Amino acid sequence: MLAPKKLYLGTSGWAYEFWVGNFYPEGTQRAGFLEEYAKRFNSVEIDSTHYAIPPASMVRRWRERVPEGFKFAAKFPREITEENMFRDVKGLVDAFLKNISLLGEKLGPLLIQLPYNFDPESYFVLKDFLSTLPCGFRYAVEAKNSKWLGDQLYSLLRDHNMALVLADHPWVPKVDVLTADFSYIRWEGDKSRIRGTTGAVEVDRSADTAAWATKIRKILEVADVYGYFTKYYSGHSPTDALKMLQMLMGM
Repeated sequence: MLAPKKLYLGTSGWAYEFWVGNFYPEGTQRAGFLEEYAKRFNSVEIDSTHYAIPPASMVRRWRERVPEGFKFAAKFPREITEENMFRDVKGLVDAFLKNISLLGEKLGPLLIQLPYNFDPESYFVLKDFLSTLPCGFRYAVEAKNSKWLGDQLYSLLRDHNMALVLADHPWVPKVDVLTADFSYIRWEGDKSRIRGTTGAVEVDRSADTAAWATKIRKILEVADVYGYFTKYYSGHSPTDALKMLQMLMGM
């Protein structure tokens, strides 16, 4: 019998002051955000690693503050993806992986975001980059430019057992393609419509969430699922993640 597939669900980031009183209990201090977060969700996408490689001491503290079974997904730093466009970045990659691996068994997938201006003409740059990544990690690749979405990218990702990110984004077509033994979903939302800092739902997306829940049930038949809501999906990502969990509880 095949082992049951696992669902890891949460939000992108947790260190938001404007969640106090509407998700975190009134009076919660910033230093206690992660512990409170981990009482409700079993995973989080670390947003801050996009901006810089986290110090080893910080990574160890993250690991110590969450329970067993919790998983951190982490974005590759933009110095690798945006500033150097995957060229001559071995030293940066090694430094990032060395530190983030200190999460140990609490480390989930690592998110590689292809910038919008990194187009498919750079296919061989991406191919070389992915082929040199160390084994022992789960990698997910998100294409910000829809021109990447096609068999060439899907085949490349399957060759390396890397997940194509399934995205809910106004400028990227929705695709239902599995390229690995796990799936990675990002509910990005529309920054032009949502502030995301009000501490409340700004747009009702219940119908969209329900449609995604149907997809997730099918994916969980064959693959683990990691999914993260950003603050721009409805305006209040904890509400979105909790709603998704409620929809899936009866599956």
